[in-house]
Amino acid sequence: MSDTDGMDIKDNRKDLGSIFDTAVSLYDRMRPGYAAELYDAIFDYVHIDKDSRVVEVGSGSGQATLPVLKTGCHLTAVEYGENFSKLLGDKFREYPGFNVITGRFEEAELPGNSYDLIFSATAFHWVPEDVGYTKVYSLLRKGGAFARFANRPRIGKDAPGLVREIDKIYDEYYNRYYDIRSGTREWFTEEKAKEISRIPSKYGFEDIKYRLFYRERVFTSKEYVQLLGTYSDHIAIEESTRNAFFSKIEDAIEHNGGAITISDTMDLELARKV
Repeated sequence: MSDTDGMDIKDNRKDLGSIFDTAVSLYDRMRPGYAAELYDAIFDYVHIDKDSRVVEVGSGSGQATLPVLKTGCHLTAVEYGENFSKLLGDKFREYPGFNVITGRFEEAELPGNSYDLIFSATAFHWVPEDVGYTKVYSLLRKGGAFARFANRPRIGKDAPGLVREIDKIYDEYYNRYYDIRSGTREWFTEEKAKEISRIPSKYGFEDIKYRLFYRERVFTSKEYVQLLGTYSDHIAIEESTRNAFFSKIEDAIEHNGGAITISDTMDLELARKV
């Protein structure tokens, strides 16, 4: 599995961030939420209740939104995609404290020194580092927290034959399309989580922490191809090439038992404005 959320790839010179908005319903159906223990860790770090003000950066279809909304807080979602913004408004319309700003976080007009929590789930990598962290710091109240977390999927290690077969297919289609040298993909590690967790210290944050959480998901061949169809770097591949690419992956899974196990690493980085 290869995507901009799970590993580092070369800049493909496309505006991948806007491509998500073309697959709203599929994204909402196929993308997973996050472990309950991850939210427990956030709420242990910063208390959130009905009087709290919160911003979510890059909400997508709201996979990470509901557990925070359930605290009763006032939550502003900043979402670049117009279709996603509409979906969010419909999905959480029963929560009076919820509202959506459509636009880039870098450009959103938000009051400074006003928020108890700002969080971003598998989205903050779209924001330029210096602009993003500086703005988050300026928006938080003293004692407020920034929570950055993401899901980092990869094919389970218990199917080495399937992994090798899919790697060959990626070489033929994905790597060739993006001009990536075979064997240079980098999977997410704990060291990478430590590296991300240290970034806020450059922008005045303190009390830096990180945690890792794990789970496994099982997909049929068709479900897995649908999941791949929610990743911007996959959607951006030219249609006939993408169709052949996905068909080969589906066939490979069918030839190896008809199911594929994905191992998720969820990393959470926490930092505080003091």
